[in-house]
Amino acid sequence: MIKIESLTLQRGPLRLLENADLTLHPGQKAGLLGTNGAGKSSLFALLRGELSPDAGDCSLPPDWRISHMQQEIDNLDRLAVDYVLDGDARLRDIQQRLAAAEEQQLAAELGTLYAELEAHDGFSADSRARTLLAGLGFSSEQCEAKVGDFSGGWRMRLNLAQALMCPSDLLLLDEPTNHLDLDAILWLEDWLKAYQGTLLLISHDRDFLDAVVEHIVHVESRKLTLYRGGYTQFERTRAERLGQQQAAFEKQQAQREHMQKYIARFRAQASKAKQAQSRLKALERMESIGPVHMDSPFSFSFREADSQSSPLIDLHQGQLGYGDQAILEQVKLQLVPGARIGVLGPNGAGKSTLIKTLAGSLALQGGELKIGEHLAIGYFAQHQLDSLDPKASPLLHLARIAPQEREQALRNFLGGFDFHGARAEEPVLNFSGGEKARLALALIAWQKPNLLLLDEPTNHLDMEMRHALTLALQQFEGAMLLVSHDRALIRDTTDELWLVADGRLKTYEDDLDTYTRWLARFRQQQQDEIKAANAGTDSAEPERLDAKTQRRLAAEQRQRLAPLKKIIDKLEQELSKAQAELGEIEAALADAETYSQDKKDQLKALLARQATSTQLIDQLEERWLDHHEELEAMSEAENAFDGA
Repeated sequence: MIKIESLTLQRGPLRLLENADLTLHPGQKAGLLGTNGAGKSSLFALLRGELSPDAGDCSLPPDWRISHMQQEIDNLDRLAVDYVLDGDARLRDIQQRLAAAEEQQLAAELGTLYAELEAHDGFSADSRARTLLAGLGFSSEQCEAKVGDFSGGWRMRLNLAQALMCPSDLLLLDEPTNHLDLDAILWLEDWLKAYQGTLLLISHDRDFLDAVVEHIVHVESRKLTLYRGGYTQFERTRAERLGQQQAAFEKQQAQREHMQKYIARFRAQASKAKQAQSRLKALERMESIGPVHMDSPFSFSFREADSQSSPLIDLHQGQLGYGDQAILEQVKLQLVPGARIGVLGPNGAGKSTLIKTLAGSLALQGGELKIGEHLAIGYFAQHQLDSLDPKASPLLHLARIAPQEREQALRNFLGGFDFHGARAEEPVLNFSGGEKARLALALIAWQKPNLLLLDEPTNHLDMEMRHALTLALQQFEGAMLLVSHDRALIRDTTDELWLVADGRLKTYEDDLDTYTRWLARFRQQQQDEIKAANAGTDSAEPERLDAKTQRRLAAEQRQRLAPLKKIIDKLEQELSKAQAELGEIEAALADAETYSQDKKDQLKALLARQATSTQLIDQLEERWLDHHEELEAMSEAENAFDGA
């Protein structure tokens, strides 16, 4: 178990923990929460042995295997599947020793190493690595691509897969859902639920935490407090513990009053009825917002647009895609003020394609697109973080789009995004991903949009900023189209769901919980269709193969079978040597002189060698049979294909 007693942890002049205590038992899964800079990452470094306590004690079993998610990638030339396999250091060690033993033809050592590899489940390692990659959204072709071919977000997925590949007793994950879509997050939830070791998880995704962990460790006021339950229970318990629930709702009540005035004013007007109804739904959602965030450093709103158009966007028979490749077809949609839409869909179905096309960053392939006279789009996507000027400060970024505005007004606005004082004047170059995301949202909020197009806006945002964004979106009076893996954000800010799948866009009538089940069925259907297509190809295609194709397929067959044949040949050689050695031992044991009193030690050595050789032969024969059966099965499958 993990035992922390009277722990003091300091980084430079900053004291992160002081006289802190915590106990986690084997197999427990806990979320680690705390504000930025509270010491979460430092606690991870302490558990990994990279930091030492300044006072007190931090102990865990010395034989525990610890796996964690790296933040950097060293070797960009490694194939993705090999990079993931590198996460299992013991596997790589066994494989290296096996290669050396094979090169030196050490039969006895090979038997031991093969047994060790089998005990480590090494023969299924490649399959398990590819399964991890598939779960995280990688295609079969991407498994064979070089690490350097992937973007930063996909490289982080590779680091996550590598951490999951490593056999561990303690798994430390820092924001694993960043850069994941909802498909991959749901898969990761299932994987972590089945994980047998101890899990410590830093995450700002409340639904993910609720699904995976049964405890929350909260870093606050230099202490570690353990709460039972997931994130929702933590909010509730902490609110009760603080005893300040009424104060937490005072700010919310002012927001409610503002919305109620809006509803009372415009509910009777037909042109404003939809917006009023939307505000009414927002009021209902606000009831669930707890007082835990009363000390949040973030408070902002999207400035009200100068003018509105209805509709803002009208698309008829749209064809969307890249170059000559169509991703979505026959798209029909209309966005009016007050529309609040969450976009769902499997990985790669076209959600981002839809957002990019409506934002104008991707040309429409076909169809008719009409835009309102007063359309003002606020577009957020992850690539926009890279387009920020690294040498400019938040204040300068905002001043460039509002040159006539007083500096103090700009500073006041940036303060709502927690850019205060000197921080507002620091260059973006050294900002974290979360700080860049906050700045990008600040620039959008200032420009008075009447249509928000948001593609994964919560990546890198902590819990408090997500909460502030939720409140701001609830108060936003324009239209919004949201793509997000944050299910809480979708639930709390949208009134309608759209589904992108099978090249089409349609309204989704059910809720998010139903969508997760739909997604599982969709995946299974895709797998069944692939199997059926392959089966159809197997039965029909060979009759039309030309000689060149047949030669290619025959070569591919030999290539597929060659590794197994090579292993079998080696096993036969090792088996022959082991049997010859056993024959020599048994011949010596058959000699009567071996049992004389003066050869007692020699007899013991012969008996020990006999036992070792017999064990080795049993292992080699078992492996030979397994691989021979596998070879026969593959050969039968190939022959069935050829004869079809």
